[in-house]
Amino acid sequence: MSDDPGNLIRAAKQLIETERLFGADFLPARRNPLPEEASQQGAMSAVGMRNGEEHADEGGAAPRMTPQQKAAALNELDASEVRPCSRCGLRAGCGQTVFGEGNPDAALVFVGEGPGAEEDRQGRPFVGQAGELLTKMIAAMGLRRQDVYICNIVKCRPPGNRTPMPDEVAACIGHLIRQLEIIRPKVIVAFGNPATQNLLNTKVGITRLRGLWQKLPILGEGLGGTPVMPTFHPAFLLRQYTQDHRQKVWDDLQKVMDLLGLKKRR
Repeated sequence: MSDDPGNLIRAAKQLIETERLFGADFLPARRNPLPEEASQQGAMSAVGMRNGEEHADEGGAAPRMTPQQKAAALNELDASEVRPCSRCGLRAGCGQTVFGEGNPDAALVFVGEGPGAEEDRQGRPFVGQAGELLTKMIAAMGLRRQDVYICNIVKCRPPGNRTPMPDEVAACIGHLIRQLEIIRPKVIVAFGNPATQNLLNTKVGITRLRGLWQKLPILGEGLGGTPVMPTFHPAFLLRQYTQDHRQKVWDDLQKVMDLLGLKKRR
């Protein structure tokens, strides 16, 4: 960042606005506990009611794993399939794979596009500037990063942080599907066009879909019908830092909170 006083003033104003919208003003007095299994039925019913139908698990049922079993399965997937993966050219151009992190038994999963430079350096998702904003967004919901699960459509950084190509997504999305099959989240938040369009198998853009509940297609066992909330990517918010965009994302997150039964601070 330049030492120009104008840049410093603008950066300070942006920080103040971030804190105002996604910072302490929205933190609940008590940390929100994520819902138990019974809450998922209410969430599914709410999505089904919006579509004029009752929800059924379109992907079929499978025996539930314990959190410890889920953690072991995710670690095995990372070690045996993701890290050695060379299905596309991205692996040759990145520093390391970025699998995902968080609660293996999370009710809420955030899915982004792909790792950036800082994510590639650390091997963790959403740890750059966009990650700092995501952490504030999660905190505004009364949660912590360790309460949720965070991952991306592709596990390797595209050159120059460009959008992943269709063949790169096709080579990598199986890893994401397997992650979701293991975690079995109650709700998925999809950030931006790549995550939204590939999860929902649609070409409709994020501007039209954001804020509208969607249902996950049958991508894998037990996943069909999972509620998906498309919203703007934190990186987009940093580029287009307007009150309108920030408020739209916060509105979307509050819909997620409503569906999960999370309390909002008055």
